[in-house]
Order: sequence, then C-alpha cells, then structure tokens
Amino acid sequence: MKAVAVNPTLREIAVREHPEPRLESATAVIARPLDVGVCGTDREIASFAYGTPPAGESWLVNGHECLAQVVKVGADVKTVRPGDLVVPIVRRPCPHAECAPCRAARQDFCVTGDFTERGIRGAHGFMTEQIVDDERFFLPMPAALRDVGVLVEPLTIAEKAIEQVRAIETRLPESARHLAANPKRAVVLGAGPVGLLGAMVLRLAGYTTYVYSRSAQDAVHGPILTGIGATLVPAEQQSVSDLADTVGNIDLVYEAVGASSLAFEVLKFLGMNGVFVFTGVPGRKAAIKIDTDRVMRHLVLKNQVAFGTVNAGYASYEHAARDLGEFATRWPAVVRGLITSRSPLEAAPTLLTTKPSGIKSVVSIAS
Repeated sequence: MKAVAVNPTLREIAVREHPEPRLESATAVIARPLDVGVCGTDREIASFAYGTPPAGESWLVNGHECLAQVVKVGADVKTVRPGDLVVPIVRRPCPHAECAPCRAARQDFCVTGDFTERGIRGAHGFMTEQIVDDERFFLPMPAALRDVGVLVEPLTIAEKAIEQVRAIETRLPESARHLAANPKRAVVLGAGPVGLLGAMVLRLAGYTTYVYSRSAQDAVHGPILTGIGATLVPAEQQSVSDLADTVGNIDLVYEAVGASSLAFEVLKFLGMNGVFVFTGVPGRKAAIKIDTDRVMRHLVLKNQVAFGTVNAGYASYEHAARDLGEFATRWPAVVRGLITSRSPLEAAPTLLTTKPSGIKSVVSIAS
C-alpha cells in the first residue's frame, strides 16, 4: 500500500510503498484513513527539523490528525466494529512502571519522556492507506461528523487547555451572580486552525473572546470569527497596548502562534488572577529581550498563572468530539469553512513542503 513518508537521514519525502498492517492481537483494530490534516508540525517534520522513525527503520510515515473508518477488528474488540468512524490517538504511553501518568492513561503528562507519538516520534503516522493499533487508542466518532471529524485532534489542544484552566479557576471564590455581571474575557493570539478552534471552545465556555492576529482580516478568517461571535483585533492596526485597552481586564490568554516575542509582550498585560496558556513551539531564533522583573512582579502581585500544554489524553479527545458536534450544530457553515482545501495522497509531499494557504489543508485518502 502507499504512504507518505520522510527519511531524515537522506532528507527525502516521498509517496512510497509501505507494508500492509495485520491483526496481531485480539484487541487490534485495522482502519483506513479517510482524511489526514496537515499542520505546522507536519511541515516541520517534512523540512527535517525533527521527526524520528520507529526503531530500526529509516522512514517515518507522516500525519497525526486523522479521521478513519474501521476495516477489521480482533476477536476481543468491544468498542468499535467494521464501518465505524474513528479518530486515532497520537501519543502512546512509555513502558516504565514508575510513570504514574502513563499507567493512568494520561501519557500526555508522561514524566519519563520515553513516549512515542504516531507520525512524530518513534511510530508511523496516518498518511497511508491503512493503519493498525489497539482499540484503546481509537475514539469512536458519530457518522454526522464525517466531513469535519479530522478537526478533532487539533481541537484537543484547546480542550486540554480549558480543562487545566477550569482546574486553576477553582481557586477563585466566584458566584454565578458575579460571573453574570463580569463575564470572563479571553484573548486568542493567532487565527490559524489551533487559534480558531481555541476561540470556538472559549465561546462555547462563555468567554467574551478577542482574536489578535495579522492574518484574520481576509475573506476566509473574518466570517469565521464573526460567525462564532468573537471580536477581531487586527495586529496591523492595533498595538498590544491597544489590545489591552480594548479588552480591559484579560482573564485568559490562549497563545496559538508560537511567536515568543508577541507572547511575552501580551503577558505584560495579563489581568488580575489571569491565566496565560502557551500552546505554540517557537523555532530556534535569535534571543529576545524580556522585562523579567515586570513579568515576575505581575505574576506575584496579580495572582497570575502561566503554563504550557502539549498533546492530549483520551478524555480531551472525547471532549473534542462532543464540542465539535456542538460547533456543527451552532455554527455549521463556520465549521465546514475551517477546511479550506482537500488534496489526494499523491499531492501530499508538495502540500507538506510549500507555504500553507487558507486555514486547514487536508489529505483525503479514501472516500
């Protein structure tokens, strides 16, 4: 069968032959990918910035955002059956008994760092004609989300973030009356797929949401933000200080651009009891100057919290599927509009090595 793969040693990316999967356990599931999303991580792997093939192999199959359909199941599989739609989970737990998160199926908090990730680190991805894994790593999906189910994995980034934000917010003695009079205000940095999906999660959670972005003024991003009731603050026209004046007390910042200079500039304006969530991974660039005294002073005196979040556990995938269904009900045109291009498998190497256009590009492998 065919697969899109990279060879980090040879610095090659190609559509090549890949072995067909087999059911090697009673709880294994074989599925055929229908749609595989392309994100910044995939493009960085295709540029050989990182990406690790499985042990003993030279090639790594790309792709970690996937919607698939079950083809065959092992004798003891109980959660899915042939014909079902599924989303495969990306990260696999480490093998170490002392890693409590991995043993509790929260490998997104692995403490040893010895995990694997499909299509990223030590395990083949999903940009191929068939995949296989244990049933516990497949999330069943409703048929109604066939057209947009590939968005579940990038949506889990926001779901995991909001899970942690809610845990932090329990420190505050707020009443329903207080929140009704003082709705939470969130700023999303960036209007790419992760930023837009984050804005949708925040709107669903009741936040008054502002999106600060340079790319959000065009005909693609604008209607999406308007459609979900978010407010665009164009970076070309308003400084970060202007952004702070527009928003007022910033309760939450959801960073989704991977630009450290912008992130730390906005951090200076985080409000009382504010929470700052980092989701982007900056490339290696020249060092930037930060007023560390001011940042530290505000973190202490304003009771602020800043944290980073990566990958997601099974519960975040469940929440993403649930919320994606809610998005599709509330904002059907908006959700469909997030996917701005679909390409065949043969076109994937070009898609992975050229500058992205639109919002979310998808490789459609099977109909």
